[in-house]
Amino acid sequence: MMRRRDPAAPARAAGVLLALLALWPMAVLGEFRPWLLFEAQNLRVIGAFLGGFLPPASGHEFLGYLVQATLETLAIASAGIALAFVVAVPLAIATTQALSISRLGPGPGRRRGDLLRAGLRVLLVVLRGIPELVWALLFVRVFGLGPAAGVLALALTYGGMLAKVYAEILESGEQRPARALLEAGSSRLHALCYGLLPGCAQELTSYTVYRWECALRASVVMGFVGAGGLGQLLDQSMKMLNGGEAASILLTFLMLVLAADGCSSFLRRQLADAGSRQRALAVGPLALAGLVLLVGAVVASFVALDLGLGALLTRAAATSLGDFLVLFFPLDLSPGCLQKVAWGSLETLAISVLGSLLAAVGGALLALPASGRHGPALAQLTRLLLNTLRSVPELVWATLMALAAGLGPFAGILALALHTSGVLGRLFAEALQNAPPTPRDALVEAGAPAAAAFLYGTLPAVTPQLVAYALYRWEINIRMAAILGFVGAGGLGQLLYVELSLFHYAQASTLIAAMLLLSVIVDAASAWLRRRLG
Repeated sequence: MMRRRDPAAPARAAGVLLALLALWPMAVLGEFRPWLLFEAQNLRVIGAFLGGFLPPASGHEFLGYLVQATLETLAIASAGIALAFVVAVPLAIATTQALSISRLGPGPGRRRGDLLRAGLRVLLVVLRGIPELVWALLFVRVFGLGPAAGVLALALTYGGMLAKVYAEILESGEQRPARALLEAGSSRLHALCYGLLPGCAQELTSYTVYRWECALRASVVMGFVGAGGLGQLLDQSMKMLNGGEAASILLTFLMLVLAADGCSSFLRRQLADAGSRQRALAVGPLALAGLVLLVGAVVASFVALDLGLGALLTRAAATSLGDFLVLFFPLDLSPGCLQKVAWGSLETLAISVLGSLLAAVGGALLALPASGRHGPALAQLTRLLLNTLRSVPELVWATLMALAAGLGPFAGILALALHTSGVLGRLFAEALQNAPPTPRDALVEAGAPAAAAFLYGTLPAVTPQLVAYALYRWEINIRMAAILGFVGAGGLGQLLYVELSLFHYAQASTLIAAMLLLSVIVDAASAWLRRRLG
């Protein structure tokens, strides 16, 4: 009598079959035809395309422009994150329940406070749900080309992100000191400074430093719509088909991002060490010096960019912005527009799903050598590859893929797969390194092969974490997939770029609303899947 070794095998097989059936229409929508890349004619085209990047440009005049654009990119990221901080702090204080006076006891003020916080959280969803590239494109239309559009776009999108995370950090910390201060009649500011910040300052600072690192990548992407910096210089070089200049710009950006990544990691480690060791006397001068350097860098960024923010606060500028925003309302809900938006949404969803799935597979394969399973030399080489993949923004990858593989959603899928493979590969490798070694070691001592020990001793312990990482990246990728069309990679972004170019603002607002709705739906679906699979 035969017995099944794994009673769950039929259910797993059925799940795999259903997943394949669901992926098939997405592959059709995404024009997923990877075999075309290996045809002889396409290989010659791709080879000629890549050959155009060599040798990198090194002329004195071009290098001067390159240095100027690099400094401008750094300034845009620093000024943008500074303004985002100014936006985020009051919103975080207003939305966190840890500083809510109305929740101290029953009364009419509690309901008003809950409604106010709910309204502000909806505002945060809108700010962070609309990609910074869309904000930058809108600001370019109002204020013209230049870094001001990029800085304001970062201020809004990252302001929403920082406010949400700040509020969550404050709520996750020890709240009793702040509550005691509020009950004693203290103001919310005093309760924040003396009740919450002592326990949360390290985590808040660490996340802000990480967001600056992300803002550096975003500042390059926004240059594709005329917001200055390396992105604008790269866009010009790509349109002129000057591969040598594009190669130099990409190499410069790679070194810039790697340096920023290293600087960010160093600062976060210092903050962690300072918090764990509690060296108040030793950390004080270091923190003061860091604060002085930070303020100096922010001031220098605003001075160098010469944004003219004062002019943006005038009545004329407010009137101009108001007149521009009025053009977006009411939304175009005609059947023809909705049909176009629905198709673009499905295409965007297909790009995000297929790109994330390919990245999960690629990241898992690269994580094995990166975790040190095949020797330190291969681990270092693989980590360099992972850093390279994730250092190049998705929009830059999409530009390269559109030139190599043609316009359309397939270029967007490849772009997401390449960038996200670098992100997930690093996260997967860290998860494998941190996995408990006891089950694997026990299997090895019992005579099991190394592969079997990994499959049954290490992988089950880290699978929930790997799935969670992949689903989190899917949430990010749906926002990125919505804007890859700005460079011809299909989806809602391509439709939005066309409508704005034709000054069809009502249709553009419908597309932006679809981007926001799609982002919210994917966030909810990802959270549900994490709960089910966790």
